[in-house]
Amino acid sequence: MGRDELRDALTLREFSTDGIADLFDLAEALLHQDSLDHVIGRLDRPHLAVLAALASADHQLDEGALAERVAGLGASAEFRRGLPALLGGLRARLLVVDAEGGPAGALHVPAAIATRLVPRLGDELPSLEELLAPAPPVLQAVDQVDRSLLARRASEQAYATVAATAELLAALGAQPARELAKGGLALPDARRLAEVAGVALDEVPRLFGRAVEAGLVVRDGAYWLESDAGAAWSLSGPAERWAVLAECWRERVPPALRELVTRRSETLSAAAFREDVRWLYPVGGDWLDAGLARLAGEAEALGLAVAGEPVEPGRLVLGGRLDEAAALLSAHFPAQVDRVYVQHDLTIVSPGPLEPALDARLRGFADVEGRDLASSYRVTAASVNRGLAAGETADSIREFLGALSLTGIPQPLEYLVAEAAARFGAVRVSVADDGDAPAKSSVRSEDEQLIGTLEVDQSLSAIGLRRTGPHRLLSRFAPDVVFWALSDARYPVAAEDADGRILRLQRHRLAPTPPPAPAGDPIGKLLDVLLAAPSDGPATEQAWLARQLEAAARAKETLTVTVRMPGGQTADYLLAPASVANGRLRARDRKADIERTLPISAIASVAPAPEF
Repeated sequence: MGRDELRDALTLREFSTDGIADLFDLAEALLHQDSLDHVIGRLDRPHLAVLAALASADHQLDEGALAERVAGLGASAEFRRGLPALLGGLRARLLVVDAEGGPAGALHVPAAIATRLVPRLGDELPSLEELLAPAPPVLQAVDQVDRSLLARRASEQAYATVAATAELLAALGAQPARELAKGGLALPDARRLAEVAGVALDEVPRLFGRAVEAGLVVRDGAYWLESDAGAAWSLSGPAERWAVLAECWRERVPPALRELVTRRSETLSAAAFREDVRWLYPVGGDWLDAGLARLAGEAEALGLAVAGEPVEPGRLVLGGRLDEAAALLSAHFPAQVDRVYVQHDLTIVSPGPLEPALDARLRGFADVEGRDLASSYRVTAASVNRGLAAGETADSIREFLGALSLTGIPQPLEYLVAEAAARFGAVRVSVADDGDAPAKSSVRSEDEQLIGTLEVDQSLSAIGLRRTGPHRLLSRFAPDVVFWALSDARYPVAAEDADGRILRLQRHRLAPTPPPAPAGDPIGKLLDVLLAAPSDGPATEQAWLARQLEAAARAKETLTVTVRMPGGQTADYLLAPASVANGRLRARDRKADIERTLPISAIASVAPAPEF
């Protein structure tokens, strides 16, 4: 085989390269029982039928003879037309190879593969005739369920997942989440994300994993941040947001399972789908059950199933018709609004989901209090100070709220914004001077009493403020850390440069979406080693024979050893190998009950001993 062909075949076999030092190790790994069970268990029914037809034949077949055999066993004309492609799939997995020394074009199934497959036919597996039978007809279910109720329930679940994911990203934008060294989010961060997203704590890993899979969050060192792709996702509409998550789910579904769904143009039930999957993968076993359970759980969260039963959007997604599925689900999504009620108690009430761009700006100077179909925000001095620090001004806040509000801007809110703007910068944070080392930040204020308050405020003990004068404090932490600690403690803080000019800070830091990491290529590295040595010729043949004899010696097995005699004839000996060294075999002759020593170069072949 060529290198590329061999690499593709080994990749399809999905095996570990550990412990493989030469081509003989590779051969043994590919013929190991676990490896064979793995690859056979992942064959769909047509491939399995062709493999069984070849393996159970009493002589080697070429492609024409194989077509005649399966025709005699009831295979359809359509199945026979697909034989070349099916054989190609089996060749690509190294389950079928060209026979050596037989008729031209003959196909060979290695004995180890036939041994793992043929005895199971008609027992734990369907018989060969059953494997070759056409797919059962698709029955039309008698469905008495009100599909409109299911559609609305599916839409509610899909919207809830999208909304919870958006809240997760907003929370990570405000404060990154820490990853534990052993894996998983730190418990305080997990609880915080569960609270803001409105989900149970045990649902956070699935919600978070969905965002990671879609590239909406990115790990930067020990912390998870919202990615720039996540920021763009947050500003898109609900249907577009949902489609991104649904596409990621679809990509995890094997193509053969997607094709099963497209067979059904009408209602698809969970029981019918499982029957189809079981029919297509008769050796599926645990891996198939686990995969179906995982996909079913995700389908429920995305509105593709309700109470375990698939709904129409699920069939559309698996068929690649995401736009239709998104339109079907979003028809029941709550309508977005672009106006709000600004109230005298400094709250802002949105009568529906606020448009993403408006919501993002409003969050810049208001805190989210309640997140549901009707959301509420609260404006405080601290939240306005946060907005001013990010670049807003009193006039820009008033202008934005004036255009957004259905009720104008109440006087209490006017006063609050004006007062916060007037006090903004009463406390200034900057980079400490070199002479202040090891301090990294300097905090100053013209209000000596305010400096005294900061010094004794226990909520700021974590940043270790140390007073060095009536108007100045120092901290060993970076200026941005000190700034946000003071902001969270509701002080009118501003950041400034060395010349006293106010700097605009944003807590919302995005991590760039990394380019796809180059996939590791363990197969390529393995082939670099294996193919460096000659792989044909007498030396390789003798090495393979020695390998088989050593394995028999370790297992205390008896072999039939065919030896070349001086006159050109061959003779068979029933030998129990004892050791292989210096190119010679030492073994016990079971029939003559004597010890023989033979040069390996004189051995033509070895085979299992006959059963008595």
